[in-house]
Amino acid sequence: MQEQRIRADALPRHVAIIMDGNGRWAERRGLDRIEGHRAGIESVRAVVRAAHELGVAQLTLYAFSTENWNRPKGEVDALMALLEHYLDAELAELHRNGIRLRAMGRLERLPASVRAKLDQALCRTRDNTEMVVLFALSYGGRTEIVDAARRIAREVEQGKLDPEQIDEKVFAAYLYAPDLPEPDLLIRTGGESRVSNFLLWQIAYSEIHVTDVMWPDFRKGDLVEAILSYQNRERRYGLTSAQVRRDDGSDA
Repeated sequence: MQEQRIRADALPRHVAIIMDGNGRWAERRGLDRIEGHRAGIESVRAVVRAAHELGVAQLTLYAFSTENWNRPKGEVDALMALLEHYLDAELAELHRNGIRLRAMGRLERLPASVRAKLDQALCRTRDNTEMVVLFALSYGGRTEIVDAARRIAREVEQGKLDPEQIDEKVFAAYLYAPDLPEPDLLIRTGGESRVSNFLLWQIAYSEIHVTDVMWPDFRKGDLVEAILSYQNRERRYGLTSAQVRRDDGSDA
């Protein structure tokens, strides 16, 4: 089994996924786009379970972008209803498995009923430490950077922050979830080779795995394949291969 080939000592700490292909999956089957989103919920359930079983500590899912608000109202309403359904159906299992649910984005734009369900789930699971599942909701990478810049500007204006102190580390502290590690592995389903305004700051050195598998068909085996691909790469962070080998002691 492929799963047995995964090296536990080289697991990505943080896996982020752009869950793409729901609409195309439905259209190819002559179904309404909403049916693709409904099938995609099953993939969320399966992948959260799989990531937990494999020992991934942090999973971030791109669930709803700032641009998605521009979709037809009927589709947006259906997506919000599916999010509520997921929270209702999965909260007990998430909590039982020690999974902490988090969310980031301009959450104030979510409908009141969705925000209430989300807040309930965040509160109930906040002390769990087995794994973190972070939903990017009403989220955009550029928006996150703009929001961080605004917060920094206000603190500079109030005299709380010296502009000369601002470096990458300081700036990152003003992002939506600054306590979480940057993604080691970014997966995009559906075959498109773009990052779609997702975690623009955080994925600077993430390994990227693109698969043609549409999100509704993505399952544990596909996650395992992505992790194996990640484990076969050399992460250099701007260094040479020789420097990396020397630093990890492999030349010794």
